[in-house]
Amino acid sequence: MPRNAVIGVDIGTSSSKGVLVGLDGTLIRSAVREHTPARPGPGRFEMDAAVWWREFTELSRELTAAGDAIVVAVGVSGMGPCVLLTDEHDTPLRPAILYGVDTRSVRQIERIEARLGAEEILRRGGSALTTQAAGPKITWIAEEEPGLYARARRLYMPSSWLVARLTGAYVLDHHSASQCTPLYDTHTHGWYAPWAAEVAPGIDLPPLRWSGEAAGTVTAEAARETGLPVGIPVTTGTIDAWAEALSVGAQHTGDLMLMYGTTMFLVHTVPKALTSPSLWSTIGALPGTRNLAAGMATSGAVTNWLRDLFADGDHAELTRLAAESGPGAGGLLMLPYFAGERTPVMDPDARGVIAGLTLSHTRGDLYRAALEATGFGVRHNIEVIEAAGGDIRRVVAVGGGTQGSLWTQIVSDITGRPQELRTVTIGACYGGSLLAAQLVGDARIDDWNPVRTTVTPRAGHTGRYDELYALYRRLYPATSDLVHTLAALQDR
Repeated sequence: MPRNAVIGVDIGTSSSKGVLVGLDGTLIRSAVREHTPARPGPGRFEMDAAVWWREFTELSRELTAAGDAIVVAVGVSGMGPCVLLTDEHDTPLRPAILYGVDTRSVRQIERIEARLGAEEILRRGGSALTTQAAGPKITWIAEEEPGLYARARRLYMPSSWLVARLTGAYVLDHHSASQCTPLYDTHTHGWYAPWAAEVAPGIDLPPLRWSGEAAGTVTAEAARETGLPVGIPVTTGTIDAWAEALSVGAQHTGDLMLMYGTTMFLVHTVPKALTSPSLWSTIGALPGTRNLAAGMATSGAVTNWLRDLFADGDHAELTRLAAESGPGAGGLLMLPYFAGERTPVMDPDARGVIAGLTLSHTRGDLYRAALEATGFGVRHNIEVIEAAGGDIRRVVAVGGGTQGSLWTQIVSDITGRPQELRTVTIGACYGGSLLAAQLVGDARIDDWNPVRTTVTPRAGHTGRYDELYALYRRLYPATSDLVHTLAALQDR
């Protein structure tokens, strides 16, 4: 007898993931479609929205092919903030510009700050204007592709694009909107019309809802393409990291989520609005919640790069070699700024640095240095979060990088923070399925996804990592002038 279930789908940077989940939280089936963003120039990352919908339909059909479940609701999430502009008929006008890994809008940021005022943007929008923000990316299209922009009427992100294709609704969640700096007012929880007209002229910004609210129901056309039942509800959805936090119950005041993925993302839940020019202050996924957020531009992206460089390597083998390398990676120190860096340095022209190389260093040393670089970056962000008034009481880890024990152990050793691991760590698509289940029932994450284990720091490594962290903090200022010159050469 088929059981009732929900589907959760997340559109990520390197793959789309989907899960079929019973209403009790049981993971029935999962599926993945890998993809690679286009890189049309230095500092530019784009993706065709047709990929998002095609992969959703493929995942939906694969997840339901066995006929052992009746899907009663759908949850969606996706990377962001991204900028997909369409005309009034929802025809995409160009590939979507991705989130902070795309750094093309530096000049637009400078001009917008000059017109609106950097302090006023921080006060009203909660975050300083950086290449993470959606607003300057819209302005970039208006200035660099004016003929195309003249036809632009609507703004989408991956999650809201799936909602539109599934239900016909044009909506966006409050959290995603709060990353559209400077278009959203975090005090009034709505679009700020004067700045919207300045930064995104002619765009009919979407109505706003909370992530767990129903955006609409599956249309007959979408049902034919996806195999889903007509009329089932679809969540409004949100950005992937916030769905990840929901998937492991990290939405209470004092919680900090660490998302181990292609990038490393940190979401700290705070009781009131806190701002820092080195972080992002956002509206939460749930009503009444606020966050201080941080994000490293790379983490798993660097380990994937190393795996690809070592043609005969794979992550399992490289992890084994990294464990043998030991704390300190044989005297190597890495800056993980291979795609610029987001928080807390906010430097799109930062570049990766590997210091201390000798002819005796091995693949395991390099891989270990990459894992440790992530840990140092997390520690740096945690210190800035707490300096801004954050009060971190619990750390919860999630994402593909938690599957092996070494990476999470290294991060706990470097930060001195225990990390809670839940039973299911698949991430955003599971969080999306939780919100979908809450549309049709009383799903609770502690029942769905109980704590499996806690990674505790090893005291014997504290001194070594404290010494290396001090060197890590010196390495960026010591090399920034040089790498900025190199970054300029790369742009030619």
